[in-house]
Amino acid sequence: MGALFARELRLSVRVGGGALIGVLFFLAVLTVVPFGIGPDLKLLALIGPAMLWIGALLATLLGLDRLFQADREDGSLDLFLMSGRPLELLVLVKCLAHWLGTGLPLVVATPVLSIFLNLEPIVVGAATLTLLVGTPALTLIGAVGAALTVSLRRGGLLLAVLVVPFSVPVLIFGVGAAGAVADGFAPFHTPFLLLCALTLVSAVVGPVAAAAALRFSSD
Repeated sequence: MGALFARELRLSVRVGGGALIGVLFFLAVLTVVPFGIGPDLKLLALIGPAMLWIGALLATLLGLDRLFQADREDGSLDLFLMSGRPLELLVLVKCLAHWLGTGLPLVVATPVLSIFLNLEPIVVGAATLTLLVGTPALTLIGAVGAALTVSLRRGGLLLAVLVVPFSVPVLIFGVGAAGAVADGFAPFHTPFLLLCALTLVSAVVGPVAAAAALRFSSD
């Protein structure tokens, strides 16, 4: 498992859609928003947490189509299926490596890129914390879509169509928790704890559903 984790981490960084590409795309989204909104700094600060989450979701989708497709092309997926080890655990290791290579850099870059959105420091901290907790759920949900489209050569668009609707609850509670700090009236803990619960549920359901889809695609 350690060797698989190290291999997947190297691939997630080197393959297109890795850390640098994801952060650059994240930067592009957050840079375009002020030009579209205009000079209204209050409005920009109001929608800032939502734009951070939307940018993180779109950046996460960049490399998901290669999560299992490369293994299918080089025969590694067949070796995983015949290894006798729990496929669910292998999927979880791949998702963890993928998040460390693509999702964590987005979280690290959030405090720096938030300057484009005129956010208060406390709001930046809350948004960063919600992204740290919620982006693993986006990766785990995306793994299910990647497993369903692994046999398609150009399944990137279909992957986005499958993943985005199931990512909406994560988006709602992530934006709600960060927005609660920005407003100062709504409680932060309730949406944040629900966001944590969604990540934990995804950590259980995601690998099981993705493993089932991979077994079905191999038949």
